[in-house]
Amino acid sequence: MWFDFVGRRQYLMGNENKFICFLYKNIAGRFCLKLLTTPWISRQAGKVLDSRISRPYISLFVKKHNIDLSEIENKKYETFNDFFKRSLLPGSRNIDLTSESLISPCDGLLSVYEIDEQNWIPAKYSRYRIEDLLENRELACRYCGGWCMVFRLRPSDYHHYCYIDNGTVKYRKKIPGILHCVRPIALEKYPVYVRNTREYTIIDTENFGQVIQMEIGALLVGKIQNNRHQGYVRRGLEKGYFEFGGSTIVILIQKEQASPELAVWMLSKLGQEVEVKMGQKIGCKRN
Repeated sequence: MWFDFVGRRQYLMGNENKFICFLYKNIAGRFCLKLLTTPWISRQAGKVLDSRISRPYISLFVKKHNIDLSEIENKKYETFNDFFKRSLLPGSRNIDLTSESLISPCDGLLSVYEIDEQNWIPAKYSRYRIEDLLENRELACRYCGGWCMVFRLRPSDYHHYCYIDNGTVKYRKKIPGILHCVRPIALEKYPVYVRNTREYTIIDTENFGQVIQMEIGALLVGKIQNNRHQGYVRRGLEKGYFEFGGSTIVILIQKEQASPELAVWMLSKLGQEVEVKMGQKIGCKRN
C-alpha cells in the first residue's frame, strides 16, 4: 500500500511477486539469489532484454502494469529494454520551475527521513549510515541534521530522471556492488542501498545548497545510464535513465536548506510512501 499526494490510499494488485518471495524467504531461494545478484547474471539478463527475443514480453508488461500508452511515442519497439527506457511525449510531465519549489527528480514512491547527528537514516525497513551510502565519512558529515529523500521506482514507473535545480556539477562517483531487488521484502532482509551498485553526483544548487543525487541499481539489470554533464545544469534537464529493474534515487539535502511538504513528511513518519511524478513539488526552500 502507498498514498497519493493528497493522502488517498492506493493498493498493489495481489501480494509481493511469488518469485521474489521465494528468493528472499526460502533457503533454496536464497541460494538462487546469490547467483542472480552477480554481475555476470546481470550482463546475461541484459543481453536477453536487449535482443528481439524479448519483444513479446512488451505487451504482457503493458497489460500487467497498466502502462499509459498515451504518454509515449507511437513507435515500434524492437526489444523489451527499448520499451522500458522509453521517452515520454513532450508535456507529459510538468516541471515546477518556481525557484523556491523542491521537485521530485522522477516518478515513484517517496519516503522522507531526517538524518540524525550520528549520520543515521531511520528508514522504514533498515537503518543506514550516510557514510556507508557514500563511502565517504567527511562528505557524509556535511548532511547531519539534513534530509534524505528516497524515491523507489516500480517497474511500471517512467525510468528517466532529471536534475532538481539549477546548479553546477562538482563531483561524481560510481560505487560497484551487486544488484538486490529494492522491494520491501528485500529491504527487510538486507542493507540493500549500501550493497547495490550506485552512482552519485554532488551539485552546488542555486536554491538548496550542496545537494547529492544518487542512483541505485536493482535486481537483474538495473543498469544506470547517466548523462555526463559538465559544469552548469538546469532544473528539469534529463540526468539519465535506468534500464530494466526496479530502481531507487536518493536525494541528500543539508540542514536548513529545504523542508518537505507537510503531507509527505507526516505520511513518511507513519511509514507510508507517497506517489509522486517527475517535476512535482515535494518541498520548499528554507528562508
